[in-house]
Amino acid sequence: MNRSNGSSPDWSITRGGHSGPTARAGVTEAAATSDFLQLDPREAPRGGLGDWLARRIREAIADGRLTTGSRLPATRTLAAELGVSRGVVTEAYRRLTEDGHVAGRGRSGTVVVAVPPPPPPTRPAAARHGSSPAASAAPTSRPDLFTTPPDLGVFDTLRAAPARIDLTPGLPDLAAFPRAAWLRAERAVLAGLTPSDFGYGDPRGTPALRAAVTRWLSLNRGIVADPDDVMIVNGTAQALRLLVDVLRAEGITDVAVEEPGSLGVRQHLRPLGTPPVPVDAHGVRVDALRATGARAVLLTPAHQFPTGVVLGGGRRRELMDWARDGGLVIEDDYDAEHRYDRPAVPALRAQLPEHVCYAGSVSKLLAPALRLGWLLAPPAYRAALVDAKRLIDLGNAALPQLVLAHLMASGDLERHLRLIRRHHRRRRDAMIGAIRTYLPGAVVHGAAAGLHLMITLDARTYEGSDADLAAAALAHGVKAHPLSWHTQLPHRPGLVLGYAAGSPTQIVEGVRVIGGLV
Repeated sequence: MNRSNGSSPDWSITRGGHSGPTARAGVTEAAATSDFLQLDPREAPRGGLGDWLARRIREAIADGRLTTGSRLPATRTLAAELGVSRGVVTEAYRRLTEDGHVAGRGRSGTVVVAVPPPPPPTRPAAARHGSSPAASAAPTSRPDLFTTPPDLGVFDTLRAAPARIDLTPGLPDLAAFPRAAWLRAERAVLAGLTPSDFGYGDPRGTPALRAAVTRWLSLNRGIVADPDDVMIVNGTAQALRLLVDVLRAEGITDVAVEEPGSLGVRQHLRPLGTPPVPVDAHGVRVDALRATGARAVLLTPAHQFPTGVVLGGGRRRELMDWARDGGLVIEDDYDAEHRYDRPAVPALRAQLPEHVCYAGSVSKLLAPALRLGWLLAPPAYRAALVDAKRLIDLGNAALPQLVLAHLMASGDLERHLRLIRRHHRRRRDAMIGAIRTYLPGAVVHGAAAGLHLMITLDARTYEGSDADLAAAALAHGVKAHPLSWHTQLPHRPGLVLGYAAGSPTQIVEGVRVIGGLV
């Protein structure tokens, strides 16, 4: 039966090559193009509306039509314009969010937060027809930061170096920073402040944040403490520098460190000696620690950097015996909240409070830019640390402390942690899958927790130095840390690769580039 205007219900769609009254599920007969990117749902393949929409938006981001900060139409609005169900648009936006291209901004809507990297340089034809990938992909230049031993400015230099893909360790998913929750907390805090709250405060930190930190550590790290035990600092970096001054005054000249272990930690301890103590599958070797004669040791027991090893029960008991004999443990609990395939590991501070200086921060929970952390020291060191903090800066800025305390008390920080754990797990899985595909000879370490992986390469897989490999990767637009930066003793070549701050697409591409060089 014909319609009153003479048209047939079996109209055809020529642009997409499909025919039928609805063409495909989810598209109404009234489907039309949208002014936004001139989208026409009739171009989509059958059953693939969500994929098609996400792909078209990715293309617009890649070619510059949508720049960082651009706001996407509301899901309801775009669905109405396209004549599709709202679920189609919601699903497309979800995929773009998981890829790291866009992020929800509350009342500001969904905005573009990351532009994907351009495609990698095409290999010469010789490489595609059997010549050595490493030779064909040789970098045109070797950055100076990899040719000499790393200095104090090496991380600043690497951060400033241009690159398409950043796989350096140490950053959480910065695009997921809870801006809306932070703004709500700021408004709530400012509304409740009195004029006297804008004056100088306690150099140990605001009472509100010190109380919130004790609750957070009790729930998440098993540490029972009093707010008077807590000092707020400008991240773990400042905690270590304060400890250096206090320990030197106590006559402690050496702080043993893990081997391999963080280059950044060694830099912060630079005025003291840092004898290396080997780490094996059970954690730091306490027999080797005793052999150094050091009276203090810095450890990352919950997720050793960079290997990811957890300090085992037997080693913990040995370490406690060492500490009771007069040793001091500095516990850097830098990313213990980020775990995926194993249960939480209690902090050393929870088991041996009189012999452990415990340092933590929100750099891996929220963002390094906040410069907010905490230090819990044994009573014997507490007064000297407060005096040192007072002389350095009179205490951290109070307003960010109060906002963080509000986030902790409201449950917003816990909700944020659950969110980014899901993000980080997906990105970790993407990196492991890419390593299996493009670096099959690499050994992966520390996958159960944290924000990075360590990979090692044997002589059959790679014959060069890891500094050469990192230099070549950077020349091809990919940043990574050579494992040798984080060692003091000879070690097989490897890389330390961060996965939390990049999208799965960027992670896979970065590993592919490194695999081609290897």
